[in-house]
Amino acid sequence: MEKKETTSLKWKTITSVIWKFTEKVAAQAIHFVVSIILARLLAPEDYGIIALVSVFITICNKLVISGFATSLIQKKDADNLDFSTIFYFSCAMAAVLYVVLWFGAPLIAGFYSEYENGLLIQVIRVMGLNVFIIAVNSVQQAYVSRTMQFKRYFLSTILGNTISAAVGIGLAVGGYGVWALVAQTLLSALINGIVLWFTVKWRPQLKFSFKRFKELFSYGWKIFTASIIKTIYNELRSLVIGKFSPADLAFYNKAQSFPQLIDSNVEGTIDSVLFPAISKKQASKDEMRAMLRRAIKTTSYILIPLLVGLSAVSKPVILILLGEDWAQSIPLMQILSFAFVLAPMEIENLQAIKATGRSDIVLKLEIIKKVVGILLIIASVPFGVTAMAVSAVVVAIFSAIVNAVPNKKLLGYTFKMQIKDILPTLVLSAVMFGAVYSVSLIKESVWKGVGEKVAGLFTSLISHIPSEEIQNWVINFVVNNTGLCFMLLVQVVVGVVIYISLSVIFKVESFKYILGLLKGFLPQKTKKTEE
Repeated sequence: MEKKETTSLKWKTITSVIWKFTEKVAAQAIHFVVSIILARLLAPEDYGIIALVSVFITICNKLVISGFATSLIQKKDADNLDFSTIFYFSCAMAAVLYVVLWFGAPLIAGFYSEYENGLLIQVIRVMGLNVFIIAVNSVQQAYVSRTMQFKRYFLSTILGNTISAAVGIGLAVGGYGVWALVAQTLLSALINGIVLWFTVKWRPQLKFSFKRFKELFSYGWKIFTASIIKTIYNELRSLVIGKFSPADLAFYNKAQSFPQLIDSNVEGTIDSVLFPAISKKQASKDEMRAMLRRAIKTTSYILIPLLVGLSAVSKPVILILLGEDWAQSIPLMQILSFAFVLAPMEIENLQAIKATGRSDIVLKLEIIKKVVGILLIIASVPFGVTAMAVSAVVVAIFSAIVNAVPNKKLLGYTFKMQIKDILPTLVLSAVMFGAVYSVSLIKESVWKGVGEKVAGLFTSLISHIPSEEIQNWVINFVVNNTGLCFMLLVQVVVGVVIYISLSVIFKVESFKYILGLLKGFLPQKTKKTEE
C-alpha cells in the first residue's frame, strides 16, 4: 500500500512538473515576444520607470503573501477555515499597504529626482492596485499548489498574458509610452486572478479564526520575514542603480530578465512542485533526501548549460531581439547569467528546509546571506553597474553554499555530496561554453558578409516596397541581423551537439534519468488514454 502511494505521488509530481513547466513556458514565451516588441517601441527610460516602481510593488506583494501561503501548503491538516483566515488577513494587509503607497508616492518621486516627478507619482498609485489583485488570488494559488492541481494555472496564465499583451502593444503603438507597460502588468494579474477564481472550486468562508492565524503565524512569520529580507535585498540593486541613472537601470533589468526567464521556467517549475511534494514525506528522512537529490541533479543538468550558453550568445541575442539601443545590456547579461547557475542548490535546499518545518533556519540563513550581500553592494557602488553585476554573481555562489550546509544535519545530504552530484554538469557546461563562445570570436566582417549576401537575394522582393524609406530600413535590418542570426544558429547547434554528445560519451546519470523518465511517462499516458 505504501509503495502504491509512493508511486502515485511520483507520477502526480511528474505530471505536475509537466503542467507547471508548460504553463510557465507558454506564459514566458508570450511575455518574451511582447517584451521584444515593446522594447523596440518604447525608450529604455520607460522601462527604467517601471523597473523602479516594480521594486516597491514587489515588496508590498511579498508583505501580503509571503510566509502565510507557504504555511498553508506546509500544514498537514489545513482546512477551509485556515485558508479563509489567511485570505482575509491578506486582503486587509493589501488595503493598508496601498494607503502607504498612495501617500508615500510623492516622497519616492522626490528622492528619485532624475525621473519626471508627477509621472512617477501617478505610475506608483496606479500600479499599486496590483497589491489587491495579488491578495485576492494568493490563497487560491496556495490551494492549487497544496492539491497539486497545476493544470488549473495553465488557462488563467495564458489568457492573462495574451490579452494584456495585446492591450500593451496597442497602447505602445498609440504613443502612450510607460502607460502601455502599466496596463500590461495590471491586466495580466487581473485576468489571471479572475480566471483562476472561476476554475478553482475553493471559496472563502465568512469566518476568521485568531487561533488558526496564530498557529499558521508561528510557522509563517519566519518564512515571511526571510522572504521580505530577500525581496528587499534583491531589489536593492535596482534602487541604487535607479538613483543614479534610469537608463542604466533599464539596461541592468533587461540583461537580468533573460537568464531570469530561463531560471523561472526550469527552476521555478520544479520549485513550485517540490515543496508540496516533499512536504508530504516529512516522516521519512531518506525519501526527502532522495527527492531533494534528484531535484538538484536533474534541474542542474537542464538549467546550467542553458545559462552558460546564454552568456556565450549574449551579443547576438541582445542585438537581434532588442537592437543597438540596448547594446549596453550585452556585458551585463554575460555576467548575470552566471548568477543563476547554482540556483538549484540555493533554492531547492531551502525548499527542503522549509518542508521539514524549520522556518527558523530559513530566517537565519537569509540574515547571513543578505548581510554579506549588502556589504558587497556597498563595496561595488563606486565602480559602477558592471561591478554591481559581478557582486550579484559572488552573492549567488555564497548563497548556494550557505543554503546547502543545514541539510547535512537535517537530511544527511552534505555540501560535498551536492557538488559531486552536479560536477559532471559543470564540467560539460564549461567545455560547451568554450566552444560556443569561440564561434563569436570569428571576425564580425565574416558574419556581416553573410548578411549582405542574403540581402542581395531579397533585393528584387524588397524593391517592390512602395516607400524608399521602408526599403532602406528593411535592407539595413536584413544586412545587420541576418549575419547575427546565422552566428547565433551556429552557436546554438555547436552547444547542443557538444553537450548531448559528451553526455552520451561519458554516460552522465542525469541524462539517462531524463531519457528514462520520458520513456516511462509516455506509455503511462497511453495506457490511461486507452482505459
